[in-house]
Parts: sequence; structure tokens; C-alpha cells
Amino acid sequence: MTAPDLTPDAQALADVHAQAFSLPAPWSTQDFAGFLQDRTCFLEWTGTPDGKIAGFALFRLVADEAEVLTLAVLPKMQRRGIASALLRKGMRQLQARRAQTCFLEVASTNHAARSLYDRAGFVQTGLRKGYYTPATGGNALDALVLRIDLGGA
Repeated sequence: MTAPDLTPDAQALADVHAQAFSLPAPWSTQDFAGFLQDRTCFLEWTGTPDGKIAGFALFRLVADEAEVLTLAVLPKMQRRGIASALLRKGMRQLQARRAQTCFLEVASTNHAARSLYDRAGFVQTGLRKGYYTPATGGNALDALVLRIDLGGA
């Protein structure tokens, strides 16, 4: 249930992100405030029956190249198709805005997200060694760089 006239605030996005992520480290309220003010970014989100955010996907589009900046779903709402729906909706928006390609990075150990992106048609195009540093310490993890051709123009 997305309400087009209501946009979640930066604090609400940061709260969901913090519940959904430990690696990479969750983004701050200030991070999200910046993205919400950035004209190259747009947000797809869905709510819970009680009006809170269940999940969101944040995209950036510059010229004809897009990026999935982050996609987060509350742990208690996962495995219900929310992430897939948010990704599909965002991809349709990107195509409508004539994006040709979309990229993202995903932790090599995030098997659920990798499966989601595989099903959506993303393919690996690169590897960023040691890209993610755990907030709690430990060894840095590699990120897979994924790409999809949107054929938007």
C-alpha cells in the first residue's frame, strides 16, 4: 500500500534500514534526508496495516544509468514478496524514465538478496574486494556488482 501523497520521513527510513541491515552498516537519518532532497533519487515504499513502513527501495537515475541504492524490508515482513514488488515497481519507473541500465552492489554473503536480484534478471559484472566493512569489526566482505539492461530508450 503505497500512498503517493505521503512520503516516509528520513527517520522512518533509517529505522527500517537499521532493522533490516547489519552489513553494510545501516544508513543514518542524515543519509536518508540527503537522498530525499536529491532530485536524481526516488523512493518506492509500502506500508503495514497500521500505517508504518514495511519496506522501501531507493533508486538513483542520472542520464540513462540507474542504481538501486538500497532495498530494505522489516525482518517481520520479509519472505512475503515485498522486496520483489518494490524492485519491480522501481524498475518500471526507471524504464518509464528511459533508463538503459541499472546497477547495484550486494554483499557476496547476502544469499537472499542475490537470489532476488538473480530472479529479477541482474547479472554479475564485477567484484569489489573488501567493499563492506562490518560495523562490529571483523573481516571486510566483497560486494558483487550487478547489472540489468532495461532497454528504456
